[in-house]
Amino acid sequence: MLDSISALQYELVYNAFSFTVAVMGAATAFLFLNRGQVAFIYRTAISISGLVTFIAMYHYIRIASSWSQSFSMVNGQIASSGIAFNDAYRYVDWLLTVPLLLIELILVMKLSQSETVAKATKLGSLAALMVILGYPGEISPDPGTRWFWWSLSMIPFLIIVYDLFIGLKKSIDSQPEAARGLVSAARYVTVVSWLFYPIVYVLPMVGLTGGSAVAAVQVGYTIADIVAKAGFGILIYMIAVRKSELEPDFVAAIPRGAKPSAV
Repeated sequence: MLDSISALQYELVYNAFSFTVAVMGAATAFLFLNRGQVAFIYRTAISISGLVTFIAMYHYIRIASSWSQSFSMVNGQIASSGIAFNDAYRYVDWLLTVPLLLIELILVMKLSQSETVAKATKLGSLAALMVILGYPGEISPDPGTRWFWWSLSMIPFLIIVYDLFIGLKKSIDSQPEAARGLVSAARYVTVVSWLFYPIVYVLPMVGLTGGSAVAAVQVGYTIADIVAKAGFGILIYMIAVRKSELEPDFVAAIPRGAKPSAV
């Protein structure tokens, strides 16, 4: 399908990759530079958020490089260079970052140690399994194969969604009132942004073909990554700031007249 990419589609995808590198880099710098603005107990969550965006930035640099190497200009037209586009970078990124996204949400909720370990292990493992099951279908040109692996990957996805909305409801209800709305919003951002991925996955199986399918998949995944990683990371930071304002030891250490910086 790379042979049917138009110059406009090529530029659209490449510019989306370039924009994402900048967004992930900016989010990484913001999160690490402002880590000291939250109470000690929430700094691990902020560190993981920054790590997620850093990993994403690195992989988008590699993805953009692979994309540009896969094409050449022939008589003023974009053509395949014969070098395969390495879409595995995206799945390696997801395998590392998707479990961490759930773990940072759990950590910022300040649950009991036993509940934190149990939830992080369960949701992190399910997230990794979801990514692993999706990859064989992603690289297959056969619609039947793609539907098979998509269906399998949706099983852990639905379990995660159920756990976020049902399993964590009691924990969210126990959050401080000042932060409860943001924590609940983080659940919705996770689920809504993640819904992009299975929808984008099926685009080549429901009528899109050629360059249009390639461009739609790459840009669709890229938009989802920006929301699910950079956007979610900033939301985690806002939750940590809001909850830090309720930590007596942290508030006592703030110079008179100063306060943590929320976005």
